Amino acid sequence: MPTSRSSRIRLLVADQAALRGARVGVVDVCMAAVAALPVGGAGVSAMFRTGASHPLCSTDDISEQLEELQLTLGEGPCVDAFTHGSAVLTPDLRTGELQDCWPVFADAALEAGARAVFALPLQIGAISPGVLDLYAQVPVRLDAEELADALAFAELATLVLLDARIDETGASGKGHTEDLGGYRAEISQATGMLTVQLGVGIEEAFVRLRAHAYAHGRQLTVVSADVVAGRLRFSPGAEPTRSDEDT
Repeated sequence: MPTSRSSRIRLLVADQAALRGARVGVVDVCMAAVAALPVGGAGVSAMFRTGASHPLCSTDDISEQLEELQLTLGEGPCVDAFTHGSAVLTPDLRTGELQDCWPVFADAALEAGARAVFALPLQIGAISPGVLDLYAQVPVRLDAEELADALAFAELATLVLLDARIDETGASGKGHTEDLGGYRAEISQATGMLTVQLGVGIEEAFVRLRAHAYAHGRQLTVVSADVVAGRLRFSPGAEPTRSDEDT
C-alpha cells in the first residue's frame, strides 16, 4: 500500500538523519536510497527554468561528477527529467540511441564510472524544484517495487527540499554536500557579471559560463569564483582573459 511504502521510506530517511545527529535533509534521502536500492550512489540538483541550476548534494565522487557534468553540459537524464517532468530510466549508458541523445554526457558518465543512471523529477503539481539522480556502476534495471521505492524517495526529497530553507542542506561528514547558499549566489553573481561583460541576457550569459567550464574541464563553481574575483574576464568576440595573480 502507498501509505506503508511512504512510512517505510520516511523511516529509512529518518534513520540516516539520526546517524548524522541532524534534522532530515536531502542528503539523508540520497543516503537512504543508496542503502535501499540496487544503486551505487545518488545526488540531488536544484533546477530552474531561468537562472543557474546547481547541485545540492551527492553521496560519493561519481555521483558528484554526474551532477556537475549534466549541469555543465546541459544534457543528460537529469536535464531531460526536469524538462519533461517524467522519470528517465537508463539501465545501460552504452545503448546506442543514448549515445545519440546525449553525445557528450554518455561518454563522460561512462568514463566517470557510471553504467546506469535513473533521474526522477522532484515535483508536486506545477512545482518542480529539482531532480533526484541514482547511478549504478553496472547495468541494472529497477523492477516494479524498486521503481516504486525510487519514486517514493523522490517524493520525500521534494517535500524536504520545499520545507527547507535555502541554506539548510544538512551538511555532514557522510556524503558530499555543497554550501548551497554560497554555491548558488556565486554562480548567479558570475552570470550577472557576464551579462555586463558580454552585453547579453542572463540565459546566454549562463550558457557562456557553462561552456567555458566544460571546455576547460573545470567545475562551474570554480569558474564562477574566478569571474567574481576578477581573475577571469569575458569580452564580446574574444576569448576570455585570465589573470592568475590571486591563484
